[in-house]
Amino acid sequence: MRKLYLSITFVSLIIPAFYAENDDNRIRLTLKEAITLAQLQSVDAAVALNELKTAYWEYRTHQADRLPEIIFTGTIPSYNNNYGKYQQPDGAYTYVQNNWLGLSGKVSIDQNIALTGGRISLVTSLDLTRQLGAGAYNEYMSIPFGITIEQPVFGINNHKWRRRIEPVRYREAKAAYIENVEEVTLSTIAFFFNLLQAKENLAIANQNLENANKLYDIAVAKRKIGHISENELMQLELSALQAKGLVTEALSDLNARMFQLRAFLGLSEQDIVDPVVPESIPSFRMIYDDVLEKARENNAFAQNILRRQLEADYAVASAKGNRRSINLFASVGYTGKDVTLDRSYDGLRGNQIVEVGVSVPILDWGKRKGKVKVAESNREVILSRTKQEQMNFNQNIFLLVENFNNQAGQLEIAVQADKIAEKRYLTSIETFMIGKISILDLNDAQRSKDEAKLKHIQELYRYWYYLYNIRSVTLHDFITNRNLDADFEDIIKRQGTKR
Repeated sequence: MRKLYLSITFVSLIIPAFYAENDDNRIRLTLKEAITLAQLQSVDAAVALNELKTAYWEYRTHQADRLPEIIFTGTIPSYNNNYGKYQQPDGAYTYVQNNWLGLSGKVSIDQNIALTGGRISLVTSLDLTRQLGAGAYNEYMSIPFGITIEQPVFGINNHKWRRRIEPVRYREAKAAYIENVEEVTLSTIAFFFNLLQAKENLAIANQNLENANKLYDIAVAKRKIGHISENELMQLELSALQAKGLVTEALSDLNARMFQLRAFLGLSEQDIVDPVVPESIPSFRMIYDDVLEKARENNAFAQNILRRQLEADYAVASAKGNRRSINLFASVGYTGKDVTLDRSYDGLRGNQIVEVGVSVPILDWGKRKGKVKVAESNREVILSRTKQEQMNFNQNIFLLVENFNNQAGQLEIAVQADKIAEKRYLTSIETFMIGKISILDLNDAQRSKDEAKLKHIQELYRYWYYLYNIRSVTLHDFITNRNLDADFEDIIKRQGTKR
């Protein structure tokens, strides 16, 4: 499995490597290196990690809820010195003074019962009451051992439903984390190619300015001998001035695009990023059924659909369970009491409590039945929505696969058009210099050359965008034929040690 998470140690190794060959803060950056930096340092990656941490600790809480819990509760101490109402044997009331000090402690081991939805507790406790004032004395009451069971008889088993829903929710969160990391990749590709296009724009503008100046100098000489008209000379002079203005615009655009990429990657404002055009691309075709299968297996969307359906079923079950309620409470154990601590554990007596609580509506005007019907209707709505969402999901994948498979051909056409347009422009310059074509033909050749160059960059961007978009949807790298994965436990632990 390919691990998405890279340690901070790797960051400390990879970033200095960019500067090793450039002492003037110029970074020669490939697309792969930009993606790596974004996954490590971008704000979007940090947000994705924090969302994963939230889901991780929610799932850990759910797991802990299934384990025994040891709880100590106590009152240390409780002091009372007040007057309370007391009924005498003849029925009359009087007020007597209470002046006592109490200490109590209880240790319980509680365990939720996932099978039945109940709760069982093992309890041991000790209470001390010291009567203060004249004739002060102590009295102890002990419960060496007790067992308590709380069990809903007809109510909903919340533990069972959480055991079904929470693992699905966590799988959804893990897949969503990897998808968010891949979204960072897609943003990186966009920023990278924006800068690359701005770089090409500047290169084109500089080349056009150089050629315009040369042509103008030649035209001045030709005008002196009458080979061209004054109008043609002025057109070339205007072209040179316009080319100079385009250089300024291209430089401003380059700086703006560079600032965006630097900010996204977390680089310094003093760094000068020099993007490298990807020279080679993987050549293969994707099969829609294979891509769809991987998406259904790995994408958070599949877990999201399952979770929402389970939650809808849970809502229906809760509404039905709340129509009547019968709860069983039973407590069995032993207790002892005496004025000394040791003897309070002798001569133990039985201590049993059994309660059955019943709540059955006799007349509620259909309120509980209505809640059941609402929950069932909501479930039907969710099922209909998820069915439509599944169809849209499949359609989007189909379009992505079609676009990717077609893009390789579009890119090849753009490459060939770029070469032809460049060759035509160079030929047009030579032809113009010998007076065989007009200014209009030369300008048309230049415009075609510029458009073809930029079209090449745009088609290259679309190729990588479609490829990584499919990867983000399927969480599968079709180049290496491996699922994208991450060691989530290690991610959380590493993040914890950094604090």
